[in-house]
Amino acid sequence: MSNAELVILRELLAREPHWVSGSTLAAKLGVSRVAVWQHMEKLRAAGFRFEAQRARGYRIAARPETLHAGLIDAQLKVRPRGFSLLLLDEVDSTNDEAARQLAAGRPAPFVVLARRQTRGRGRFGRTWFSASPGNLYASFGFRPHLAPDRMPKFTLWMGVNLCELLANLTDKAPGIKWPNDLLYGDRKAGGMLTEARVDADQIRDLVFGVGINVHAPTAGWPAELAHRAVALDEAAGRPVDLNRLAAALVGRVVLAYHRFFDGQH
Repeated sequence: MSNAELVILRELLAREPHWVSGSTLAAKLGVSRVAVWQHMEKLRAAGFRFEAQRARGYRIAARPETLHAGLIDAQLKVRPRGFSLLLLDEVDSTNDEAARQLAAGRPAPFVVLARRQTRGRGRFGRTWFSASPGNLYASFGFRPHLAPDRMPKFTLWMGVNLCELLANLTDKAPGIKWPNDLLYGDRKAGGMLTEARVDADQIRDLVFGVGINVHAPTAGWPAELAHRAVALDEAAGRPVDLNRLAAALVGRVVLAYHRFFDGQH
């Protein structure tokens, strides 16, 4: 998605449900109204629908329901220098992919998101049910130069931040079952997995992974999970916007990471 299309999305999202005139968008971008229309057509091809009215302008009528990189990017409130976002349709494990990206030299920080995992896993390699495209699978790559004995505190700090984020989005506060489960009551809504590569007495590469059940499977939970798992939709009693959640999660994790190392925790 081009920078111009990101600017258009940000303007339309900021004014929802009101209209934004074509002339306002053209002035913002420094282009003609015809060029604005061309960018809108590209956004339509990417899964958006817009209402357009003469003398009023444009507004969003429908947006992609699955993870969409441009929509996440447009809603980010925190963007440190050099940060990048990689969205994959399918991957074995976002944690494994983040580790591969770190090993290949990708600048950190970054986040890997996937619509589906084929080998999602939790602590001790336990399988994480992640076939549904309506959930959130994200792994963050960092190069922290951190003492290994601080890693448990880092995971707890991130867990507290995730609980606050989910409480704000669902109006119901989850709890943490140490060290990595996010629970509503006794049912699991998500999990965290922190993995690191250590050189001598210092962590060089750090991957922080998060899996969150956002929408319950349309065919229902597998029998073995029916009484142990819960989706945010179920916990909140209303639909949760997947891309809004993804953008909020990315911003919160990146901010929490910097606060942890700045000693603001």
